[in-house]
Amino acid sequence: MFEVQEKPRLVENAYLLSIIQREEERDEAESLLEELDELVSNLGIKILKKHVVRTRKTFPGHLVGKGKLEEIVKEVGELKCDVIVFDNEISPSQQRNWEKESKVLVIDRHEIILDVFAERAQTKEASLQVRLARLEYSLPRLRRAWTHLGRQRGGGVTQRGEGEAQIELDQRMLRDKIASTKKEILQVSTRRETSRKKRHRIPLPTIALVGYTNAGKSTLLNAMSGSSVLSADKLFATLDPTSRKLTLPSGRMVILTDTVGFIRKLPHRLVDAFRATLEETLVADLLLHVVDLANPQFEEQMNTTLDVLRELGAKEKRIVTVFNKVDLVDSDTERIHARMLDEDAKFVSSREKLGIEQLSSAIDTILQGECKLSNYLIPHDEYSLVARMRKEGCLITEEVCEAGVKVEGTPQGKLLHDLQKYSEK
Repeated sequence: MFEVQEKPRLVENAYLLSIIQREEERDEAESLLEELDELVSNLGIKILKKHVVRTRKTFPGHLVGKGKLEEIVKEVGELKCDVIVFDNEISPSQQRNWEKESKVLVIDRHEIILDVFAERAQTKEASLQVRLARLEYSLPRLRRAWTHLGRQRGGGVTQRGEGEAQIELDQRMLRDKIASTKKEILQVSTRRETSRKKRHRIPLPTIALVGYTNAGKSTLLNAMSGSSVLSADKLFATLDPTSRKLTLPSGRMVILTDTVGFIRKLPHRLVDAFRATLEETLVADLLLHVVDLANPQFEEQMNTTLDVLRELGAKEKRIVTVFNKVDLVDSDTERIHARMLDEDAKFVSSREKLGIEQLSSAIDTILQGECKLSNYLIPHDEYSLVARMRKEGCLITEEVCEAGVKVEGTPQGKLLHDLQKYSEK
């Protein structure tokens, strides 16, 4: 059976390259190269050089002029690099042109992100979406995987002409693989929708931690819930949702979920894979947008997260901005800038557990305000409902009388449904 066979990735040393046309783009380009450095390093590849190149005009063949091309190729050879990784998105033809000149593997940021995501995706649908993204990415790039493009498969008695080129057969089989993967994704999506409906019956409010990768979401989850979820100083340390129960100051129980981090220049093909992985974000009652205040590019990272949330259909959710890593910020400049971006934002240090109590209280207040306050008269033989209200943290007052127990509270989900027949209008 046909499988996509890309050029072997037995590479050890990488040359990272970013092409810009305006000098004012350099700071952002260097920041993105640092990010690309982490992504490539996550694949076990050593970085020998990071280079930002400015060109004064567009060169469609190689993105740079002949002189700069020769300079880079010479440096790649001297350093003995076996892969060039572009931070820019490059076309299949540009990829082939660079490989012809450099005699090494040439890939771009999108392919690196696909590789990292494929390596760490665990859920069935996310894995399928990554497979689809890689198949679609490979389709226009099949040509570089073959050295026998001139060969023709001979025509049989039912065929005319010279027959089909090997590349055409492979492209057709690749399209068939894409179609079958899409069909499989549709089947898994149907099952996922059923699971989502079951989750809607869970009485506890859900809160999702979202934000740029490496912003400290897992560390915040641990600080708030007292758990020990893996938290590492690297991109995409978390790919699959991790949920923990959290008791707020009022006694209300909620579900807190850690999710995959976002990243700039996310391949559009991976948005659906993110949608599968970020399902908890789409159904959460509240989003905590965690921002790394110590990162010089934190405003750009905030915008990236909001853009992806918008594309995922979660932008209309109630969002609380949480500026993290305040212990790593020396001056007040960043705090003032952050406050101007969101005057209602909370400031915390997940590592030092600073501001955690204030954040929990703020969440409590928000959820309390969004829940409808209701009164019930619960019969004595149904006292288990009162116990459930207390356990879920939605019981405000309780008074025992002859007819039963008068309670005031803010129940949700299945508990709200079970209490409706005892409602006092």
